[in-house]
Amino acid sequence: MSTNLNLASKPFSNRALPWLLTFVILLVSLVSLVFVLRGTTQANSEAALVQTDINKQKQEEDSLVKTAQQVKDSLTPEQVQLLRAAHQLVDRKRFSWSRLLADLESALPGTVRVSRIAVKDVSPEGIAQLELVVLAKSSTTITEMISAMDRAGIFRAELRAQNLQKGRGESGTEYELFVVYSPRSSFTTEVASVQSAKGSEEPK
Repeated sequence: MSTNLNLASKPFSNRALPWLLTFVILLVSLVSLVFVLRGTTQANSEAALVQTDINKQKQEEDSLVKTAQQVKDSLTPEQVQLLRAAHQLVDRKRFSWSRLLADLESALPGTVRVSRIAVKDVSPEGIAQLELVVLAKSSTTITEMISAMDRAGIFRAELRAQNLQKGRGESGTEYELFVVYSPRSSFTTEVASVQSAKGSEEPK
């Protein structure tokens, strides 16, 4: 049986190793802290730039709103009415009659004939209110036509009046309809984009 004896008066110990490990950990911590501080500073700088840009845009928006309000306040009631009428006239000029007639042709039965049509109003979204007068020999045909128009989703029709056509060279009955016409998205989207561009100019 062997026994290990340490006969040195001062047993060996590596006192430098703990200090070395402590120094390495401290160095890593300092480097990490530098990176964190740098990232925080950069993030704060970017946030400050974004906030500055937001404040600038807000000031510009407030300035535009103030200018628009000043212009609105400077207009007389007659000028406001003329401005609205001008915008409405532009919307009506952009109204597509060819599309309306094509949609009507596909919606009306062959036994129904249009005798008069007028556009009463066009909304900024491109939805038109129409006065439509048609000639038909049967009220049942008109009722079915109105139901079919509602189902199609382009026209919403409401019967307002009817007049029997006698002694006018016509046979049948004349039906006066109030119609709301919602054209397909291409025209509506085009009108909406134009309206959004001039929206800040139109007084409420």
